[in-house]
Amino acid sequence: MKKNYLILLIFFIGCTKQNEGTRVSSQSRDSLDLYLSLANEYKLPVEIKQKYNQKAFEVIMSQPDDSLKRVNLFKVANRYFNMRDWNNYNKTVKIVLEKAQKAKDSVSMSKAYIYLGDYYSSQTSSDSAFAFYYKAEKLYLATDDFYNLAKTRLSKALLQYNEGDFYGSEKAIFNALRVVKGKNNNDILYEAYNLLGILYNELGEYEKAIEFHNKAIASIDDKIIPVEFQSKATSLNNIGFVYQNLSDYKKANFYFQEGLKEKNLFNQKPELYAILLDNLAYSQFKLNETSQLPNLFYKALKIRDSLQLTAGITASKMHLSEYFASVKDTAKALHYSNQALIVSRRTKNFRNVLVALKQLSLIQPEKASKFSEDYIKLNDSLQKAERKMGDKFTRIEYETNEIKSENSSLEIQNRTLVYVFSFFLLIVLFFYIYKTQQARNRELLFKQQQQIANEDIYNLMISQQNAIETMRIREKKKVAQELHDGVLGRMFGVRISLDSLDKLDEETAADKRKKYLLELKEIEQDIREISHDLNKEKSGLINNFVAILEKLFQNQINTFSAKLIYNIDSNIKWDLVSNVVKINLYRIIQEALQNANKYAEAKTISVEFKSEINYLVLSISDDGVGFNTHKTKKGIGLQNIVQRTAECNGNVDIHSAKSEGTSIIVKIPIDQKINKIHNES
Repeated sequence: MKKNYLILLIFFIGCTKQNEGTRVSSQSRDSLDLYLSLANEYKLPVEIKQKYNQKAFEVIMSQPDDSLKRVNLFKVANRYFNMRDWNNYNKTVKIVLEKAQKAKDSVSMSKAYIYLGDYYSSQTSSDSAFAFYYKAEKLYLATDDFYNLAKTRLSKALLQYNEGDFYGSEKAIFNALRVVKGKNNNDILYEAYNLLGILYNELGEYEKAIEFHNKAIASIDDKIIPVEFQSKATSLNNIGFVYQNLSDYKKANFYFQEGLKEKNLFNQKPELYAILLDNLAYSQFKLNETSQLPNLFYKALKIRDSLQLTAGITASKMHLSEYFASVKDTAKALHYSNQALIVSRRTKNFRNVLVALKQLSLIQPEKASKFSEDYIKLNDSLQKAERKMGDKFTRIEYETNEIKSENSSLEIQNRTLVYVFSFFLLIVLFFYIYKTQQARNRELLFKQQQQIANEDIYNLMISQQNAIETMRIREKKKVAQELHDGVLGRMFGVRISLDSLDKLDEETAADKRKKYLLELKEIEQDIREISHDLNKEKSGLINNFVAILEKLFQNQINTFSAKLIYNIDSNIKWDLVSNVVKINLYRIIQEALQNANKYAEAKTISVEFKSEINYLVLSISDDGVGFNTHKTKKGIGLQNIVQRTAECNGNVDIHSAKSEGTSIIVKIPIDQKINKIHNES
């Protein structure tokens, strides 16, 4: 019974397409207009109309690609739609869409999206249909085409209704009414009120359903809505259907009879005529007015058979089954209900399957349990499918019937949300700028301190070099003086004395030789003492590396909030550490402190120098946020630490994890012999 109601709405929207094309006389000289006119002639067989439409398509495709060509292709598509030739309809619309996209014709693009939505809706592919309607809606909204925007939203509403998403459909209808408010668009108003009446009937709100159907009748304007649409007959049928659901069959009978009185109904809308006839027969059956039964049912079924209206055929056979069951003709009742069940399953019309199963359980009580089990399973699956589809379309339920109050409330809420969000955004932006500037100032201060430290290191290196050169000159002078004044003179005397031994006898010469050897030993001791004094003076030349480090640490303490703990092993022999190693160690500490200050958010930082066997060990650690050493790409700072350690022939070990802080351990080999040679060079 429900489908008698639904087909009317689909047919009404389909009729919009039928009248989009301009009707012309068959005597037109233009062959294209003639072909299009013949393809739209309802009296001709479908096969003949398809041939004329194909000829029109061929003529159009031979024309240049312009806006007129796209308009004519839409006319061809309209006729395929009315003939239910879905393959050619889809093919034609996709050609128009392709040409519209190339020409950047948004009007034709949005229209093509609507047509494709209608195509997928006819193929029960609701997801695809909804997607194309949504694309069209966006284009119409962008171009302020409110009329077509409203029609698109009504198409979406009808789609949602067919999928059982009644509340989503209701919301879409009110959205359509919202954009045509106060405008003379009676065709939009009629479609919207008509669908609202159907919705409220499905929801059991029968008074509101009748109210909106009466509003639909009041909005009919023959100047806007063509008479051949039979809008009044449609609404009269719908009102009668509501009264059927209220079991007020007398009033239902009245409205169906009034609908059948509309002029040219059978010629212009045979589908609607069959629906009214079948509904009238059913009302009379319920009123026990059986004088015209079952002839009225047969008459409606015959019309539906000729038009191949599957859903209508199923509805007629269900009514016949119910009628014959009431007159105890079980064989015919079973025949018609089984046929209805077979057709419903073949066409996947599961709601009609439910009706057929229910009827069969009444006719065959002995199998009622089996039919009831099938009914329950199918009904549960349908409800789940409808909920799922409703979630896909929209998860918003329309909970108020007063659209004006809702609009006002929504506007106030939206305005408040905008103000609150803007205020919150300004606060966040201000806080972000403040923190960013603060971080930049700290970074600038740190760079300034780093520059000062760099200058200190450079000055240290220069002063060390100058001190070394001064010491070397002093050592050279001292050695020269000692050698010249003491050692060389005495050695010269020993050499002369040794030469004189050749003139003495062997015994005397032996005594003299011993004496001179003792003299040479004394000279050797003097040379050793000179060398010892040299080394003693050199060891006094100790650089200020520790002092520079302490200055760096003091700057860190004064500049940043993190607590700094440092310790330098007093056993480290810094004079055995090369200047290259010292500079690299200083740079490593600088880099580690900078990383801790910028990224770690640490509360405590520790720096320690330790002396191990043949190694100098530098440890730097913090209790900051840490990072994942496997996932995080090493930055320039960490790369510099690794490279500087490599320059010193050492190795570095970096450990860190999220929320566990970071530790860096640098080990530099210190070979005392090598470093002695290196420092002396």
